[in-house]
Amino acid sequence: MPVSRTELEQRERLWLAPYAQPSADSRGRVHDEDPPEWRTHFQRDRDRVIHSRAFRRLEYKTQVFLNGTGDHLRTRLTHTMEVAGISRNIARALRLNEDLAETIALAHDLGHSPFGHSGEEILNKLMHGHGGFEHNQQSLHIVDEIEQKYPGFPGLNLSRDVREGLMKHADLDSLSGPRPDFPVHSPSLEAQVANLADEITYYSHDLDDGLECGLLVEKNLHRDVLIWRETANLVRRQHGRLPDETRRYFTIRTIIDSQVKDVVLTTEKNLRSSGVTSADDVRKLRRPLVRYSPERRRLNLALRKYLYRNLYYNPAVHIPNQRATRMLEALFHHYLEHPETMGDGAQRRAKRDGIQRAVCDFLAGMTDRFAMQEHHRWFGLQM
Repeated sequence: MPVSRTELEQRERLWLAPYAQPSADSRGRVHDEDPPEWRTHFQRDRDRVIHSRAFRRLEYKTQVFLNGTGDHLRTRLTHTMEVAGISRNIARALRLNEDLAETIALAHDLGHSPFGHSGEEILNKLMHGHGGFEHNQQSLHIVDEIEQKYPGFPGLNLSRDVREGLMKHADLDSLSGPRPDFPVHSPSLEAQVANLADEITYYSHDLDDGLECGLLVEKNLHRDVLIWRETANLVRRQHGRLPDETRRYFTIRTIIDSQVKDVVLTTEKNLRSSGVTSADDVRKLRRPLVRYSPERRRLNLALRKYLYRNLYYNPAVHIPNQRATRMLEALFHHYLEHPETMGDGAQRRAKRDGIQRAVCDFLAGMTDRFAMQEHHRWFGLQM
């Protein structure tokens, strides 16, 4: 006999820590649906995210380097998959709900614009006075409204538990649909795990891409970045001299492992001292429990500053991204003046949400290469 949802929920009860979020206790969905037969609610959510158009587009969206720059460099999709893997590892170690943490991780960048953070910044500037643009809010907008997959409702109708995990910097009490009967100050531990896994993945793997393309140099990292120097020395003591590719990969892997271990041990300590005994106890707290230790936070901030100075604002990365954002700006004004040249869905949203928001949604949904094609279509040569 197939394993039923009820049996899966019973297994969760036996395994999960008391402060984890069981799928059987989900706050539900905005639109009522029959429950899944052989999946938990969060497993259904995960599948809906993976099968969305927005998820597939992540393959052709910039992480740091413009999509197509190199075959081995990360895209927004590979970054998302890495975040999901680390989220599951941390959630498992803490006996949290892996399916919920993974689903939030898989959905966290659905709203990212083309051309990385440069694209997000220009869209926010262009939307000044019209609600702005922020990719976390856009992720929620996509799963609530923009995806059109089901006959009975707009969006993907994800559970509130997943949707609250997408609202990193927003008022959680403003989330539509079923809600607790108390003020919510923090999301679930699973959402906190996905948030920190994003940070672990982002900076560690940007090191890898920076070294891959030659914009970062190991000897400079060894000199200027304490976390690199300590880890590289540890790898050499344990494994001796290694081939270049192996040494770089294993050093970065060891950095990630040490970050994950630090988060698990620090969070376990925070959980004991907090006295929380349920997922809702976590939501009532004003400060996240899933955190780095103070020392690890200092090491990571030093790494972050180094990457901004030597990678993100390196002319080889920054100048192409600035050219790309000028394309987005030109397209934004083009579609404002010629809304009939947008897709049918965007034209329908313009009547409902206003032309500026519809244009912003249309641009935010583009992949890097489609935005470039559209710019070439309407303006000729690339900028």
